[in-house]
Amino acid sequence: MAAAAATIIAAFEQSKAIPVFYHEDAEVCKQVLQACYNAGLRVFEFTNRGEQAKRNFAIMWELKKATMPDMYLGIGTIKNGADAKEFAKMGADFIVSPITEPGIAVACREENILWIPGCMTPTEIAVAENNGAPLAKLFPGNVLGPGFVKAIKPLFPKMKFMPTGGVEPTKESIKSWLDAGVVCVGMGSNLLNKELIDKKDWTGLGRQLSEVAEILKSFK
Repeated sequence: MAAAAATIIAAFEQSKAIPVFYHEDAEVCKQVLQACYNAGLRVFEFTNRGEQAKRNFAIMWELKKATMPDMYLGIGTIKNGADAKEFAKMGADFIVSPITEPGIAVACREENILWIPGCMTPTEIAVAENNGAPLAKLFPGNVLGPGFVKAIKPLFPKMKFMPTGGVEPTKESIKSWLDAGVVCVGMGSNLLNKELIDKKDWTGLGRQLSEVAEILKSFK
């Protein structure tokens, strides 16, 4: 059973940055998860974006269970309730969607798992809030920008926000979002360097992640 929503959201707030990743190769997935864990990151979003998503998630979950008991491993790019239920039963700690689909909210309530919907408009945020989501993913972040957060936060004082897409792993970029009022940022290829991963340079990737982790510590 997934941890309580409040516990996981607290981990999001503590981590400040959430790695977002998918790869067809299970060994690469394991190495990237391990590198993030070694750097001190304790929340990881694997995405349901390819044919090997379920297989690789299961393999990563076993690694987490064996050696990373304090890592929260969730699944992203969930667009329907059936997939949400399946990954919840596979052990996902949270469900992230690129869309605001009430059917996913229903499935997540039935499975007692945190749902983080993707929102781009005030209407979508309202739908997310009305369906019980305490945290909304602002997507795509590079289109919306920190100014959007400042504008809509007064309308939704109880909602927490996490932008994904376009966030740079620099102190300036992360600070601009945190100053706007988000609780954390999601980062994919900007954080998880594709060139290093393609070369399987796990030492280099670990070094870069540790540098970002040091930046994140400056915000705590």
